[in-house]
Amino acid sequence: MQKPPQFDYSLKETNPHLGGGKVTGDKLTSTYDLVEQMQYLYVRVVKARDLPGKDVTGSCDPYVEVKLGNYKGTTRHFEKKSNPEWNQVFSFSRDRIQASVLEVTVKDRDIVKDDFMGRVLFDMNEIPKRVPPDSPLAPQWYRLEDRKGEKVKGELMLAVWMGTQADEAFPEAWHSDAAAVSGADGIANIRSKVYLSPKLWYLRVNIIEAQDLQPSDKSRFPEVFVKAVLGNQALRTRVSMSKSINPMWNEDLMFVAAEPFEEPLILSVEDRVPPNKDEILGRCAILLQNVDRRLDHRPVNTRWYNLEKQILVEGEKKKEVKFASRIHTRICLEGGYHVLDESTHYSSDLRPTAKELWKSSIGVLELGILSAQGLSPMKTKDGRATTDAYCVAKYGQKWVRTRTILDSFSPKWNEQYTCEVFDPCTVITIGVFDNCHLQGGGAKDSRIGKVRIRLSTLETDRVYTHSYPLLVLHPSGVKKMGEIHLAVRFTCSSLVNMMHTYSQPLLPKMHYIHPLTVNQLDNLRHQATQTVSMRLSRAEPPLRKEVVEYMLDVGSHMWSMRRSKANFFRIMGVLSGLIAIGKWFDQICNWKNPITTVLIHILFLILVLYPELILPTVCLYLFLIGVWHYRWRPRHPPHMDTRLSCADNAHPDELDEEFDSFPTSCPPDIVRMRYDRLRSIAGRIQTVVGDLATQGERLQSLLSWRDPRATALFVIFCLVAAIVLYVTPFQVVALLTGFYVLRHPKFRYKLPLVPLNFFRRLPARTDCML
Repeated sequence: MQKPPQFDYSLKETNPHLGGGKVTGDKLTSTYDLVEQMQYLYVRVVKARDLPGKDVTGSCDPYVEVKLGNYKGTTRHFEKKSNPEWNQVFSFSRDRIQASVLEVTVKDRDIVKDDFMGRVLFDMNEIPKRVPPDSPLAPQWYRLEDRKGEKVKGELMLAVWMGTQADEAFPEAWHSDAAAVSGADGIANIRSKVYLSPKLWYLRVNIIEAQDLQPSDKSRFPEVFVKAVLGNQALRTRVSMSKSINPMWNEDLMFVAAEPFEEPLILSVEDRVPPNKDEILGRCAILLQNVDRRLDHRPVNTRWYNLEKQILVEGEKKKEVKFASRIHTRICLEGGYHVLDESTHYSSDLRPTAKELWKSSIGVLELGILSAQGLSPMKTKDGRATTDAYCVAKYGQKWVRTRTILDSFSPKWNEQYTCEVFDPCTVITIGVFDNCHLQGGGAKDSRIGKVRIRLSTLETDRVYTHSYPLLVLHPSGVKKMGEIHLAVRFTCSSLVNMMHTYSQPLLPKMHYIHPLTVNQLDNLRHQATQTVSMRLSRAEPPLRKEVVEYMLDVGSHMWSMRRSKANFFRIMGVLSGLIAIGKWFDQICNWKNPITTVLIHILFLILVLYPELILPTVCLYLFLIGVWHYRWRPRHPPHMDTRLSCADNAHPDELDEEFDSFPTSCPPDIVRMRYDRLRSIAGRIQTVVGDLATQGERLQSLLSWRDPRATALFVIFCLVAAIVLYVTPFQVVALLTGFYVLRHPKFRYKLPLVPLNFFRRLPARTDCML
């Protein structure tokens, strides 16, 4: 198979006609200033009066038909009503208008043939224009005419105007390009919507002990454990080591809970009875609305809950009234953690759950989803290939979904969205999908590709307009599915606050004071993604599970030979700098360039005689390198890099392994067991290798201006450090440094140091990984 050329995967800067070209300084003036203006003809059908009846009762079943050329839209009809009210809006794209007359006809619904009652005609050249923030056009009454142009009985209230997608009527209007979609559900599935992720909490359940258990078999020591169930999440403690009716555990179980709390926490104490049978000794249901919430690490009060046994009496569940056993627990909703539902490399939100702990926003992110080009056909309809594309963007708790453009390989959305930014070291994700639910089918929405943009790589108050390649990895190799045109602007409201965030921990304090284990974080992230996808799939129209999981990178931790090779090459790229320094030093030692070697000898002699110049010289050298590299700073946001991801030359067998199911579909049981074990271990190694590469790339980004604010801070720090270290005796600096490193634990703080916080916020090339 012939691979497409590499330049097809490159990022391309575009020059769209944003906001109608109204520019003042660096910013555009209209409300939709990051998208191209699209002209629409709007027709608002409000109501009618004094319509003639068709029978002796004088009643009719009226509806209105709005016709422009080959496009035709109809209102709902009323039965036996002469003064109906519709209040429906129809929109027609100006690019597709091929008629000079707009015809609005009132008809009477009939079983055989709908009767013509009257119409109103509009000359397209006489229709007024309206641009927000102008007030909406007031509707007015129009006398109905017959086909000969003579006035007939009845009047129709209408408003007709030319506007843009910034019009208030645009989101809920009937669009002419959606005429092929039938039914209210089909129309709802193609309109743009904004969704909010549910508010997620970590639920900590500390199982302490139980008392007065009543096992059925009193001749043996019970093997008791506690099973906790919250919705579809189930965890259990270890078997208590105390073989008695008063067992103890003191074990923590962690769950993900979403507001509003719909399901109770079910605790059941069970006895492992041979052979492999669990007997329920008692259970209790705890409503999460009544659970304590904490914002820090202070312990909450413990509580005793009565355990109830349930028995079947005449087919009904009844409570058994007897001496009650009890369970001692400490349960709380943790508001000081950030519930991770995204990969930590691509997080769009790092705030804790509790709103009381949120800091003020530092700016605004504006995203203009312009259009796409060259989309691949995703399905077949009526014997021909087609694509019904829509976009989904995710940032923070906000999910936005554009309208679906039907049957187009070059759709134009031109929709603009705004998000509050609380941390510049976050990532916005934009995905493109094919809508497969327009005809009520059960197929999944197909993925066309996605783009990730890290905000810290953007200069403030600059409009970025680029065409991003949509790349998807298939079993046959990487494939370009098209290009998406985006306009992005990151506006900073407080430069001081934004610079201050670089000294703050990346995650909330609780992640460092009481850290969760790696296994806990993996399990909790899985539960969080399942909870978010389930809640969003219940919206109307739903944001479907396959869309949410693709946007949240579910399954990205699975073993992949291709990704492991990519991470290995990333590490080699980081080490190549050290290798180059070693080769250069070897050349100095071998006098390959005598002049350079003599200069190095002189520098070495000066630094040995005056050791106080070592640190200021190094800092000054780093400062000069940073300033020198400013000329070659990246001018475009990062994008998917197929070469970095080793996707352009992956072996077919490696891709077959990457797309293999888990567990593997290989037939032999022994091979399956060993293969799964190997993949599980290799997946962990792959993550560690990737993390090592990330740390090295963060070091490289200190002077690369990939994050212009971070590099500016570091360069300024180097200059200040060079000056301070120059005027401060070296012995004093050495003593202070040694005493600080060897300080007593009482003087140590559990939160990370400012330099470590700054380092963890630096960008790496994870954003460019496919």
